Amino acid sequence: MRHIIRPPAIALLAVLGLVTSPLCRAAFSAQPQVVDGIAAVVNGDVITYSQVRELSAPREKLLRSQFTGEELEKQLKQLRELALKDLVDRRLIIQAFKKESYEIPNFFVDQRMHEIIRESFGGDRNTFIKTLESQNYTLGEFKEKEMESMIVQAMRGKNDKKSPIISPPKVEEYYKKHRDEFSTKEEVKLRMIMIPGKADTGNSAAQKAMAEEVLGKLAGGAEFERMAQIYSEDSTRDVGGDWGWIERKTLAAPLEKIAFNMPVGRISNIINYAGNYYISKVEDKRGGTTKSLAEARPEIEKKLIQLEAQSLQDRWIASLRAKAYIRTF
Repeated sequence: MRHIIRPPAIALLAVLGLVTSPLCRAAFSAQPQVVDGIAAVVNGDVITYSQVRELSAPREKLLRSQFTGEELEKQLKQLRELALKDLVDRRLIIQAFKKESYEIPNFFVDQRMHEIIRESFGGDRNTFIKTLESQNYTLGEFKEKEMESMIVQAMRGKNDKKSPIISPPKVEEYYKKHRDEFSTKEEVKLRMIMIPGKADTGNSAAQKAMAEEVLGKLAGGAEFERMAQIYSEDSTRDVGGDWGWIERKTLAAPLEKIAFNMPVGRISNIINYAGNYYISKVEDKRGGTTKSLAEARPEIEKKLIQLEAQSLQDRWIASLRAKAYIRTF
C-alpha cells in the first residue's frame, strides 16, 4: 500500500478545516426524509436520495426563504442535480484512490477526530458522542466520512501540477479584456438644489428668478446646505441637498456631465433640465483610476494560475467520468 501524501500535508488539511465533517452538515439538515431510494450508481457504488438531500439541505433552506411555487421547484431541482453531480465526482475520486492502492493511515483520522472534539466540543468526548447519536451517526460512520473527505482533498491535491508559468502575452491579453477589474469607480460627493419650473401654473419666470437669487446668494458666500434647506424641493431638502457619494449613471446625463466635470468646491451655474432648475456643488471626488499593467501583473498571474488549476481538475474529473459506468435515476 502506498501513502498518497506525506503526514504533514494531511495534518495541514485538518488544521485549515478543508474537510467538512458530516456532523457539521447534519446540523443544518432539514427534517429526516422518510422515503429513500437510489439516485445514482457509479461503477457499482450506490448514491442514495438521502445523501443528495443531506448535501443540498443548507442551500435548500435558503431557497425556500427566497422562492415559492414553480420557481422554488425549479431551483430545488437544479440544486439537487448539482449535489448529485458532486457526489458522483467524489465517488469517482475515492474509487481512483482505491484503484491506485493508496492509503491514509487511521491515525490521521483519529487526529482529525481529536481536533474536532477539542475545537467544537471543548474537549468533551461524551458530548461529541451524544451529538453524533442525536444526528443518527455512529462513530464508525463519522470516521468513514472524515476519511473520505481526506481522500478527496488528497487526490485533488495530487492532481494539481506545479504552478504553471503564465506567459507575458497571456497576462497582457487578460489585462486588455478586463481593464474594468483594475479600475476604481469614479464617484463625486454632491449637493444639489432643485427648484421646480412650475410651467403648468404660469410661474416659470418667477421660479427662474428664484433660482438666480439663490445662485447670487451662494456667490455671496451663503452656505449651500442652508440654501438647500430653504429653497430646494426634492427629497434631499432636509439634509441640505446632500446626495452623498454617487457613481456615474446615477443622475440624468446633463446633470451627471456637469457634476463629474466640475472641480471640487465649485458651484455650478443654473442647469435647466426637464423644466426644473438645478444648482449643484461637488464637495469631493474619488476613484476613477486604473492600475497599470505592471501594478496588476501579480494579481493577474495569480488568477490565471487558479483558472489553469481548475481547468486541470475539470479535465481530470472528465477523464474519470469517461471511463466510468454512471447511471442516474
